[in-house]
Amino acid sequence: MIGHTVTRHDVSFDSAGDTCAAWLFLPDGVTNPPVVILGHGLGATREMRLDAFAERFAQAGIAALAFTYRHFGDSTGQPRQLLSINRQLADWDAAIAHVKGRSDVDGSRVAVWGSSFGGGHAIVVASRHPELRAAVSQCPFTDGLASARALGPVGTMRLLPTVARDLVAATLQRDPVLITLAGAPGEKALMTAPDALPGYLALVPEGAAFVNEVTARVAPTITRHRPGKVAKDVRMPILFCICDHDSVTPPEETLAYARTAPRGEIKRYDAGHFDIYLGEAFETVVADQTEFLTRHLKA
Repeated sequence: MIGHTVTRHDVSFDSAGDTCAAWLFLPDGVTNPPVVILGHGLGATREMRLDAFAERFAQAGIAALAFTYRHFGDSTGQPRQLLSINRQLADWDAAIAHVKGRSDVDGSRVAVWGSSFGGGHAIVVASRHPELRAAVSQCPFTDGLASARALGPVGTMRLLPTVARDLVAATLQRDPVLITLAGAPGEKALMTAPDALPGYLALVPEGAAFVNEVTARVAPTITRHRPGKVAKDVRMPILFCICDHDSVTPPEETLAYARTAPRGEIKRYDAGHFDIYLGEAFETVVADQTEFLTRHLKA
């Protein structure tokens, strides 16, 4: 159901001397609206359907800031395609500081929304920012070991020589060695589930570019990363949107972590990891998220 008309503004904010490009969606006619910050998944940019979610939230009277991490898309940062967990979490901190300093939104009513790898970030950010009013974690990456098991030992072994070359390049301050992000089954890539490559490509708008590579050095840090462990430390309401047929972020581990959140709410969907962004699955999940955010941000 359409509510407010929405105006999209091109904005940006500083993060450790670099610039994160973003869109701010404002509900027309709403003074001092609450705001939700949206960040994407592994190697993705805001053009890959974040605008669809943000616009729906704004139609419900909630301003939405959708941003692209440093080193990706039209945000700055060298080297390109560098995926650093710590830098991405710092980008989230910078986005929160940015909306708190704006005069056109209510900086005291802020929520975070993350999907896939960004869904794991949303859990960590919520655990570190008790002043937030709510958080949404969609098909979240919660456990690196579980995702590595989904890739399989053979797929993992394929990555090791490229990872080693990039770690040497980083030590010697040379140009990074890149690795394919999403590939077909059997290819050398971080994700090789049957729906990974078509799933990513389906999110790219017609005529837009998607760089299907990241620095290989990220692979070991992903395996060690377990953002689900801090779900127990999230004190505000947090909504976990879990896909029952998720081939990238196994739902069993996510469910176990989600149940440790003191004020967690869980919604499950008969969908795969990439289905949630499009079609009927999108309509269902965005309606659930809008209701959740409206309730806790008092939009």
